Amino acid sequence: MNPRLELSAEEMREIGYRVVDAIVRHLSTLGDQPVGSKGDPATLLPRFAEPPPEHGTPFPELLDQLEREVLASTMHVNHPRFFAYVPGPSNFVGAMADALISGYNVFAGTWISGSGAAAIELATISWLRDLCGFPKSAGGLFVSGGTMANLTALAVARHVVLQDRIENAVVYLSDQAHSSLEKDLRLLGFSAGSVQRIPAGDDFRLPLAALAGAIARDCTEGRRPACVIASAGTTNTGAIDPLPEISALAKRHGMWLHVDGAYGAAAVLCQRGQDLLQGIEFADSLSFDPHKWLFQPFETGCVLVRDADMLRDTFQVFPEYLKDTHQQSAEINLADYGVQLTRNFRALKLWLSLKYFGLDSFRAAIERGFVLAEFTEACLRNMPGWEIVTPAQMGIVCFRHQASDDAAHLRLVQRILKDGFALVTSTVLRGTTVLRMCPINPRSTEADIEETLRRLDRFAREAR
Repeated sequence: MNPRLELSAEEMREIGYRVVDAIVRHLSTLGDQPVGSKGDPATLLPRFAEPPPEHGTPFPELLDQLEREVLASTMHVNHPRFFAYVPGPSNFVGAMADALISGYNVFAGTWISGSGAAAIELATISWLRDLCGFPKSAGGLFVSGGTMANLTALAVARHVVLQDRIENAVVYLSDQAHSSLEKDLRLLGFSAGSVQRIPAGDDFRLPLAALAGAIARDCTEGRRPACVIASAGTTNTGAIDPLPEISALAKRHGMWLHVDGAYGAAAVLCQRGQDLLQGIEFADSLSFDPHKWLFQPFETGCVLVRDADMLRDTFQVFPEYLKDTHQQSAEINLADYGVQLTRNFRALKLWLSLKYFGLDSFRAAIERGFVLAEFTEACLRNMPGWEIVTPAQMGIVCFRHQASDDAAHLRLVQRILKDGFALVTSTVLRGTTVLRMCPINPRSTEADIEETLRRLDRFAREAR
């Protein structure tokens, strides 16, 4: 029994060394491992269906169980051949930052409890603000991911544009916009009739003429156009909505422009990304996920708002038990700028990684994602029987096997999942099931892609 829940220095070192050794062993051999494994609920769930233990278990036994029964039943989203969804390539320095965050148990909600953490978060936000071309008045904070970043931004939009009165208000977005936005809008009280999903054009971007027409009709009918949500790199195809034109249209109608850049906004670090994302600097708010194309461990999302005071005006409250946190005007309590009061020191992961590797390394890593997607497209164009559905853009390429129907493509995904060498998943474009690859892991190689495509081709031919 250990009623103090306390370990000696020697015990802590032993456990810490074992954990670091396990991580290093995993990461240093990752390319030689299968891409991951999906557990069978019928066998996996019963293994843990037990009452809580009355007495403790030695840590080596627990770590062995975790490696054998838990971590072995996961997809390694940082695997060099994980080309599905949006990979989470991560990096070891960010992982060590997570260890420091948990070890020190930093509370980053108020200045009185985490002033150093707040200073780092504000500094990192200012880096991202400048990289995205936002004005000095802009501010933001780190959250769990794109869903919470979008929710935070849209809550500010509702408060600023509508004074939280949403009757007859309308929000516009493309049918290619991320599904999390619908969830966020529902949580904010917008009914399905208040959300207009506009069919994307042939290029899978939000068509300006259709958007302008929808806004004009709603104005004529006495509705209140409130917000446009544009995508800076859709999950399906990597499409970027026409940001400068949408910004001008929103401004004419006094609407809020939120840009969902959870996937693609990080590309502004490299020149190619800056060229593609022109107009992102005009957004009233922007979300992005450093745990995607900035290679951070989960959960690392971020939101920027053009005027930081709007965040505080939306979220700040003054309960009596937090009175001491508001005694000094120069002290910034980040809990006043978002949903969470209890929040950890997420910013450390990105700050430490950027300080360690430098922007030049991150630029090169992001650029490699563009190059690998273009390499994937070139390989597919040289493979008989395959067609490109959407060319490589923002690190994503969609394609299909000409002799296979929709059901066959879904079976192909299951076949490659069972094979374990790599993972490619599907999506649906214009009612047709296609395969999709997102090779943005900077540790992926051309050989990884070539062998993945060879296996896909073989599996497709074997299924006919």
